[in-house]
Amino acid sequence: MERVTVPQIAAMKAQNRRITMVTAYDYLMGKLVDEAGVDCVLVGDSLAMVVLGYETTLPVTMDEMLHHARAVRRGVKRALVIGDLPFGSFQGSVAEAVANAVRFLKEAEVDAVKLEGGRRVAEHVRAMVEHGIPVLGHIGMTPQSVRAFGGFRVQGRGADQEAKMVDDAKALEEAGAFAVVLEGMPAGLAARITAELSIPTIGIGAGKECDGQVLVLYDLLGLVEEFKPKFVKRYANLAEETRKAVRAFCEEVRAGLYPGDEHSYR
Repeated sequence: MERVTVPQIAAMKAQNRRITMVTAYDYLMGKLVDEAGVDCVLVGDSLAMVVLGYETTLPVTMDEMLHHARAVRRGVKRALVIGDLPFGSFQGSVAEAVANAVRFLKEAEVDAVKLEGGRRVAEHVRAMVEHGIPVLGHIGMTPQSVRAFGGFRVQGRGADQEAKMVDDAKALEEAGAFAVVLEGMPAGLAARITAELSIPTIGIGAGKECDGQVLVLYDLLGLVEEFKPKFVKRYANLAEETRKAVRAFCEEVRAGLYPGDEHSYR
């Protein structure tokens, strides 16, 4: 089975083909989304919230990200796998950022890395690309800046912020990013950035004019019930289905109905 490559993803904008991306955090989910036909699988630092139970993405470590990325890589045979550089792994020196990106490619065998920020991280992106590391950019409502934003708030409203977002996107393109995630910004601004860039944009809470879309898998499946941003569409309700299945198991065990003869060895 031929794997999806970075050049193929970069070329999809010119081909007018929409890019599909979902997050995954373990072997089984990676395998399932890959078999479903997604183009890209992001091992996102969102695992801090939906898998590890933190309130933000900030606490997750580089070692935890690598642990989950290795598991996803074992499950994904076709899609492009992208590792998300966690908070603290690239905000320091360029050399440190490159070293952590190298760890993702060496230790987890991902195909590319993602990092948050625009012009302020352009030098880091350029150095990674020069070292043969494909980079996916990420601007807008960047979750690692939640403390600075005062919460998970839409970014890019007003002329000054809009100009900054456009500048950030162009800085990432100039630095060599193969695509950029646009998160939590007005749809009109995302459409403008998409039109002005030659590299693809992948939206999450950024309207329908982006070149592709990404969702957190646990949101898509309806597994996260207490937190539902406006942009999330639940394609299933697996939280309730999971509770129903476990309740049925408990009831059958307590009633002596499970295991039956068909579940027992002779």
